[in-house]
Amino acid sequence: MTYYKKFKKLYIAFFIVVLICIVGVLGFSIIEGYSFGDALFMTIITISTVGYQVVQPLSETGRYFTMLLIVFSFGTFAYALTAISLYLIDGEFRKNLLELRKVKKIKKLENHVIICGYGRNGKQIVQELEESGQQYVLIEKDPEVINEAISENCDNYLEGEATEDAILIEAGIHRAKALITTLPEDADNVFVVLTAREMNSNLLIISRASKDSSDKKLKMAGANNVVMPDKVGGTHMASLVIKPDVVEFLNHLSGQDENISLEEISYDSLPAEFKNRSIAELHIRKRSGANIIGLKNKEGKYILNPSPDELICEGTKVFVLGMKNQVDKLLKWE
Repeated sequence: MTYYKKFKKLYIAFFIVVLICIVGVLGFSIIEGYSFGDALFMTIITISTVGYQVVQPLSETGRYFTMLLIVFSFGTFAYALTAISLYLIDGEFRKNLLELRKVKKIKKLENHVIICGYGRNGKQIVQELEESGQQYVLIEKDPEVINEAISENCDNYLEGEATEDAILIEAGIHRAKALITTLPEDADNVFVVLTAREMNSNLLIISRASKDSSDKKLKMAGANNVVMPDKVGGTHMASLVIKPDVVEFLNHLSGQDENISLEEISYDSLPAEFKNRSIAELHIRKRSGANIIGLKNKEGKYILNPSPDELICEGTKVFVLGMKNQVDKLLKWE
């Protein structure tokens, strides 16, 4: 929604008042030869129907002009006053002020996540990001859903179509680190992914898909990862029957147990002592209690349960598992 639409009534009211004043000042100046101050005074007392004494006796033409000005300005001036009064009394002023503050806040965000759609998946994503302290911007086109998001304390939101370039730019796509699109239609998700990838080539893009055939299309459009919630849910339920203890254990690792922390740490974020050294040289288990359970090298290859001789070199990402205090100790390595 553009600012013009939000303030449309105020713009119209202001335009009407200014137009009437201009017509009145010009009329009294030309017909009666009034100075600008006298002409403005006469115009104001005429359109507001206050009824002060005239500056000087009006000519016949001046009286006709005054009557016409009263007739044409009475309704329009009343409309202007009503629009301005309702804007202040009904809370529109406060609402738009909060909107301006929100937009200003979004413009300052960097390395945030853009979420397209506030359906079942979108709600869960927002909840997870809020719990992790990750900044985000929600894009949703349905006003009722937006009101629902506001009632659930979702602060950073934009009302509009995620498929439009303007709304993605307003959400800060050039400054964002990731985009997650959870729109119900796969075609819309493909379009969002294609647009987002063109706007930011370094963006991490994750998309929801409903059909198997959409997986390939989304990846061709530029998605880094494609998730099929229905398929994942079915697989998870089957696993609960086949290997329930393994699933429960993985659920603990994925964050259901608040005392367990599974973190991914980039090479640049690692303590200096970690860099360009083997895992064996660091004695991580002995010194912090945490474990390095995997690596991702600069070629993008994942190494599960790496050997002690594996080097942590530039471009490596380290996956660490342990209790929260153990991982914190590792990250604060001195």
